[in-house]
Amino acid sequence: MDEKQTLEELLAIMHEHDLDKIKVKVGDALYELVRREPGSYVGPPVPASAHGVAPAAGPPTAAPPNVKKVAAPLTGVFYRSPSPDEPSFVNVGDRVEVGAPLCILEAMKLFNEIVSDYAGTVLRVLPENGELVSQGDDIVWIEP
Repeated sequence: MDEKQTLEELLAIMHEHDLDKIKVKVGDALYELVRREPGSYVGPPVPASAHGVAPAAGPPTAAPPNVKKVAAPLTGVFYRSPSPDEPSFVNVGDRVEVGAPLCILEAMKLFNEIVSDYAGTVLRVLPENGELVSQGDDIVWIEP
């Protein structure tokens, strides 16, 4: 059974039993799926207005045309730092060079450090820490 089929079956089980979260070990692989409320989009940080009230977050935005997108090379759990007590590899506004570590993706108990293919400024880190991302999902946007 391939990974996509496994994930689809786990999602079907979640829906069938109305589960908010499921954590399953299949062979050496550990899958953890968490349901989000519809419309619970988590967008980029929004600056406060002059009155100290931040405007409401809107729908997901498209990347500006000049932005370089770093995609997940594999399906796994996204981590911003090497361990919970260490700072994030990168934050929005940081300058990165080619080869700089951006995050870690954990897949089948292996921790894969993902490095930048681009030099520039981090414009956005899309997944939340601990979120499952699929191969090909955008994880970081970098403005050259």
